[in-house]
Amino acid sequence: MAQMREVKGVEDLEVYRKLVELHVEIHELSLTFPKFELYELGSQIRRSSNSAPANLAEGWSNRHLNVYLEGVNRAQGELQETRHHLYVAFRKGYLNEPNYTGFKARYDECGKMLKGLERALESKRR
Repeated sequence: MAQMREVKGVEDLEVYRKLVELHVEIHELSLTFPKFELYELGSQIRRSSNSAPANLAEGWSNRHLNVYLEGVNRAQGELQETRHHLYVAFRKGYLNEPNYTGFKARYDECGKMLKGLERALESKRR
């Protein structure tokens, strides 16, 4: 059985770390988009990919369970928005299929992790 680590801060959450890493990679990718996209699709994908971990961090810092759950929910929404922007970038030819499917799989994994976090938090309400 895997040993549980004590979670002292949001940075200890694996899903948070994965979302931050994805944001850094998405940021770098967006800078390769055509110049006219830097402030359109590029800006949107940078903002949504950063908002997912940011919402998780914002919820974490609140001692009220409902607010934390709302942060997890907003993170899930930003994750889905980022997946949409990735799809559009793929369709426009700004990233190849292996890169697109790789990012998509990693975001799917984070979505499942957020759902698990949500279930764990919901169980504390009962």
